[in-house]
Amino acid sequence: MENRAQFGSRAGFIFAAVGSAIGLGNIWRFPGVAYDNGGGAFFFPYLFALLTAGIPLLILEFTIGHKYRGSAPLSLARIKRGGEWIGWWQIAIAFVIATYYSVIIAWAMSYTVFSFNLKWGADTTDFLVADYLKVGDTASFGSFVPGVLIPLILVWLIVLGIMYAGVKKGIEVAAKIMIPLLVVLFVIIVIRALTLEGAVDGLNTFFKPDWGSIMNGKVWVAAYGQIFFSLSIGFAIMVTYSSYLPKKADITNSAFITGFANSGFELLAGFGVFAALGFMAAQQGVGVNEVVQGGVLLAFSVFPSIINEMPGFQHAFGVLFFVSLTLAGLTSLISIVETYIAGVQEKFNVSRTKAVTFGGGLTALVALVFSTQNGLNLLDVADYFINQFGVALAGLFEVVFIAWFAKELKSLQAHADSVSDIKLGAWWRISLSVITPIVLGYMMFDNLRQNLIGDYGDFPREFLFKYGWTVALGAMFFGVLMTLKPWKGHSLNYSASKVDKEVV
Repeated sequence: MENRAQFGSRAGFIFAAVGSAIGLGNIWRFPGVAYDNGGGAFFFPYLFALLTAGIPLLILEFTIGHKYRGSAPLSLARIKRGGEWIGWWQIAIAFVIATYYSVIIAWAMSYTVFSFNLKWGADTTDFLVADYLKVGDTASFGSFVPGVLIPLILVWLIVLGIMYAGVKKGIEVAAKIMIPLLVVLFVIIVIRALTLEGAVDGLNTFFKPDWGSIMNGKVWVAAYGQIFFSLSIGFAIMVTYSSYLPKKADITNSAFITGFANSGFELLAGFGVFAALGFMAAQQGVGVNEVVQGGVLLAFSVFPSIINEMPGFQHAFGVLFFVSLTLAGLTSLISIVETYIAGVQEKFNVSRTKAVTFGGGLTALVALVFSTQNGLNLLDVADYFINQFGVALAGLFEVVFIAWFAKELKSLQAHADSVSDIKLGAWWRISLSVITPIVLGYMMFDNLRQNLIGDYGDFPREFLFKYGWTVALGAMFFGVLMTLKPWKGHSLNYSASKVDKEVV
């Protein structure tokens, strides 16, 4: 058995896994997706997707990491040599996401400070785009924006400091502090939002079911898409984290806890966001549907506008909201960075310190381009393409590889059952070998079709090719390229039976 870092406890692992799953998308993506896809009726396909794709995939990735004791490329290579490139592809995806995700956290840090004097003023969108980000055209990067660059440096100092401390003393300790704090702060935000005028109208809009939408196939695809993107599955994180689990760890139960904790926070976010949007609609004398937004604008334009209208505790509410965004972002960023730290450490057989310095340092340097005047445009395009043609596509390849080519589902099920109280049945294998590939395959086909017949947003085609398609395809090419280099100090002929004997 190779020496490997471990979480100090199963609870520490669960906090870290939940921290990875709960990110910025839980707060600004889920409420809008649910509203656009049937409101209260959306929760039925959402729950079905959680039970037939989300949790089964979590169990799969937890089991792979726990059984084969390696980063994503090492674990997949140990399953079958041809799977290594998928792991490196996933690591390249994580690298790209880390570069721009860190910048959004930097924005949240800045807005925490802005909350003390409501610096964003009355026109919050103009402040975000023109005054804070100083967005230029797509022709050049422009100059660095000090208001983004300085907090970005702080983000990376925090993250790299935690990475240097290691799995047990760094990642686990940070997760145990940040996740409870995040939940407490967000509960306070929700309670405050629920006391505002118009909050009930906002919640009624959010939960009002459109039962006819259940028959719409796109609603089901949206439910699977939300589950997939929300749970940090498909890009190496959960395989890496579970490889640090103690030999005797209840994998299946941990997956259920992680999945339902993530969904619970999404529901909590829905309460807070739509209660606040109901208040904003009441103040403006319009319907809630007229103020619904998602993504960056929801967090950095709509919420500042809501804070401006509040009858009291404006500054405190702003600080709580943006500190919550910062914490949610940091716990996810830590997990993303760990994927390629582990990959570099194992592939090149170097110390963790060297892996963090090289892998983390390189990410921090690349992230600087997103703190320029063209940063928002670059972020928008890179995020769209790496998610649509990176995360979901790599997840599809991973599932098909495990279920159809390596034919490892029964072996992995036996391993999970040997260490878990909840035993997996045929539903798990059917979900992964049939349901998930069909849904993800359709998502990929539809995404590709839409992007071939029309360009994304209003960006020039050259810009989309250079910073969208090139980034997404480059990550795949990197995965293939990395397989050409041999492993140093790690055997690919890892005896599954040896591991199984150790965990029984």
